[in-house]
Amino acid sequence: MPQDLPFSRVEYDRRLALVRAAMAGRDIDLLFVTDPSNMAWLTGYDGWSFYVHQGVILGAHGDPIWWGRRQDAAGARATIWMGEAQIVSYDERYIQTPDAHPMEDLARHLQGLDARRIGLELDNYYFSAKAYLVLQAAFSQAQSGARIVDATGLVNWQRLVKSDAELAFMRKAASITEAMVDGVIDRIVPGLAKNALIAEIQRDAIRGVGGAWGDYAAIVPLAPSGADAAAPHLTWDGRPLRSGEATSFELSGCYRRYHAPLCRSIFLGRPPDHVRRAEAAVLEGIEAGLDKARPGYTAGDIARALFAALRRAGIERSARCGYPVGLSYPPDWGERTVSLRPSDETELKPGMTFHFMPGLWMPAAGDDPGWGLAVTETILIRQSGPAACLCDRPRNLIVKP
Repeated sequence: MPQDLPFSRVEYDRRLALVRAAMAGRDIDLLFVTDPSNMAWLTGYDGWSFYVHQGVILGAHGDPIWWGRRQDAAGARATIWMGEAQIVSYDERYIQTPDAHPMEDLARHLQGLDARRIGLELDNYYFSAKAYLVLQAAFSQAQSGARIVDATGLVNWQRLVKSDAELAFMRKAASITEAMVDGVIDRIVPGLAKNALIAEIQRDAIRGVGGAWGDYAAIVPLAPSGADAAAPHLTWDGRPLRSGEATSFELSGCYRRYHAPLCRSIFLGRPPDHVRRAEAAVLEGIEAGLDKARPGYTAGDIARALFAALRRAGIERSARCGYPVGLSYPPDWGERTVSLRPSDETELKPGMTFHFMPGLWMPAAGDDPGWGLAVTETILIRQSGPAACLCDRPRNLIVKP
């Protein structure tokens, strides 16, 4: 067992109990988990091996089983809390070849566990259509009588309420996020090549801050400028930053796989009046949303409060305005459960954490080439009162002459 487990065995037992209760509620005898965030949450496994087939097998009793590529078994020994008997690996001959598939090996292990209903995460980034077909064919040929059922999101939903230990990691991630944002503000000037600025952002992210080393984030820095800021998910190029334009930065520090994202927009020069009016509406909407982010309210209450403030300023926004965050791996730091949108009536509970993201992405219209404005917060639902923001940085459009 590794000497530096991120959490105690008590914490892992708590998580297993939550997942097993959810399995029982859906009559699932055996769960196969492929999402690396869920794998890490249940076992501590942490390695850049999610480009090959791997997973965690969890039954109603006993310790989970880590299953993966043989050369990654050493990574399992270095990071998981379970013992050697719970590490099962497949041979290199299954790797990226048309003649064999790792699911053939997995099927043999699952069949040996004699389960009636086997839950799979059928809709995530890490389980392919080919994997499903091979697994299904293997069970059909074996005539085992086992049935594959969709368990997408089953583990994700158990991760919504963070423990105190998880929140401590998120606060460390937030301190790194703050250092990243401070570095951007200090360095950004007209004429600076954007890739040079991003290089410094990444340096700040990995160096971390006192007591918190930086891990790689699940999403690279996003930094669209000018008209490109109407598209929220652009990264960077080598062009110089220009006066008269805003750049929207979406960044997150990462500590032991936990994130605390933050967006800020920086305008080089004098912002036009319509951007200032939009800023005022967004800030009003954030305050209104935070006031509704309380236990007993719903995800939809946050969104409705924000959208009402924007609507009063003549801004219509239909995209969701937030999602849960915490532990994650590329390509996404969202937990893929709740959405902060008017139609989501998930009840808010203390310990839930969200990236509250009322970004504006305004497409070209007439003579206006398009623009964007992003001011966001990672928020924590508290025991009472409005939500707390994990990062402590001025909430406004940042202007540099």
